[in-house]
Amino acid sequence: MERRHSLMDSPLGPLTLVATDGALSGVYMTDHRHMPPRETFGARSAEPFPQAVAQLDAYFRGELREFDLPLHLEGTGFQRLVWKQLTLIPYGETRSYGQLAAALGRPGASRAVGLANGKNPVSIVVPCHRVVGSTGGLTGYGGGLANKQRLLTLESGHVEAPPGALF
Repeated sequence: MERRHSLMDSPLGPLTLVATDGALSGVYMTDHRHMPPRETFGARSAEPFPQAVAQLDAYFRGELREFDLPLHLEGTGFQRLVWKQLTLIPYGETRSYGQLAAALGRPGASRAVGLANGKNPVSIVVPCHRVVGSTGGLTGYGGGLANKQRLLTLESGHVEAPPGALF
């Protein structure tokens, strides 16, 4: 497997994009909670995956609601099921961990769904930020709760934000 990575600027700060054999395998924010060791990202490249950069830029401009990128996701079978379920959450909507567990036919697996959600290697593209607590409140996010709120605000269409906010 050939891995390469690059950095791109975003309203959330720099994003590290990782490509494995030409497919997007990582999107990591600065200080991402579950980021693999950087030495596993492969050589740095000016732009190993231009489609990902273009689609992420369009997303941040509010012009893209669904990503169409080849993905290379490494995880357990259960993690991949959860990540697939995340892609079914429509832009601008949220689901609770319990709702995701029920959709997977495992209503008692909310905690396992939360753990799998937290290990999502392609944040934003596989929209783990759209998962909230059972009362609708923000819960953990690998890129930080402030970034989760920024992404949800972007998707809600409410771009007014307090001074200093990114959107």
